[in-house]
Amino acid sequence: MLEVAEIFRLHGAAYRARFGDRLLPSHARAVRDIEACRTPYFGGHVKQCDNCECGRKVYVYHSCGNRNCPKCHRQQTERWLDKQRARLLPSLYYLLTFTLPKELRTLAFTHQNKIYGLLMRCAAAALQKLAADPRYVGGRLGFLGVLHTWTRAMLYHPHVHFLATAGGLSRDGTQWINAKNPAFLVPVEALSLIFRAKVCAALKKAGLLEQVPREVWKKKWVVHCQPAGSGQKVLDYLGRYIFRVAITNSRLESIDDGQVTFRYRDNRTQETRHVTIPVLEFIRRFLQHVVPRGCAKVRYYGIWSASRRRQLDQARDLLLNLPPPDGGLDVVVPNTAAPVPHPDRTRCPYCGIGLLIEIERLYPQRRSPP
Repeated sequence: MLEVAEIFRLHGAAYRARFGDRLLPSHARAVRDIEACRTPYFGGHVKQCDNCECGRKVYVYHSCGNRNCPKCHRQQTERWLDKQRARLLPSLYYLLTFTLPKELRTLAFTHQNKIYGLLMRCAAAALQKLAADPRYVGGRLGFLGVLHTWTRAMLYHPHVHFLATAGGLSRDGTQWINAKNPAFLVPVEALSLIFRAKVCAALKKAGLLEQVPREVWKKKWVVHCQPAGSGQKVLDYLGRYIFRVAITNSRLESIDDGQVTFRYRDNRTQETRHVTIPVLEFIRRFLQHVVPRGCAKVRYYGIWSASRRRQLDQARDLLLNLPPPDGGLDVVVPNTAAPVPHPDRTRCPYCGIGLLIEIERLYPQRRSPP
């Protein structure tokens, strides 16, 4: 199967030669690590089959651990998902998406640490403000936000997804208040206006407002909200990209004559589409979604924040004493990455009978990666 790492090994040097003077440190590190992922550069182990009729040796190299690598972090993803599933309350949920207008995307890419954090804070504050209104909820929600910067075709498109409870804890912590209208959590048009105003104020405070075209404050900003049932399926969808970016190896189809072909599912038609682009353009699209070091892609708000653990426990106790909510079919999230079977690492891949016993440790190499 074609992998991002193989594309980087074949053409990473050409990309660095052409764009090296403009390559961000985080991008250079991602290319270097993914090129060397599961190669002798990071070291590993030598294992041998204990079946006397086989006795073959297997070289197991270490992963790069880069948070953008599509081949790493499977176990870390599962641990994160297990933790979030335990955090879920016995409530219905909504999936909300806040999108940064195209007029702000150049500014966002130039000031990623500032704008990405600002985007998540302003969206969360807008949602909390409306949810506190007794006409809609009148309580403190619990929700998590996940930053995404891509479309399925790997184009630059910063937005944040929120998985939010369909209700909140009252101010005095004595009751759980369900959302007043089951069709929506809060009105998205009002939410869009508050979101836009908060981003404007935050950019002014950051000294970046003068770099924004004035017409962006007159247009409608895209905010979307839909029921998410128990929240489980949305959580699984968000978990796929917590520790990687943009594309999985399973979506890559070919690399031929300097062109990479990959597929994606169109959101509107649900049809599978194919994209063929020059290999250097593919690398550029991939790297523009590598966030700077220290930039948090996941944040927790309301009663899900770390400082409100007691309120989360209060909400859980209250909900357990309420009748289960009606309805709540899980929202259908397109499956963009088919599950990849993982073989038994303890069984010999050659004879399928013997067990692999470690016989030697391979230390990381002190040289430039391939």
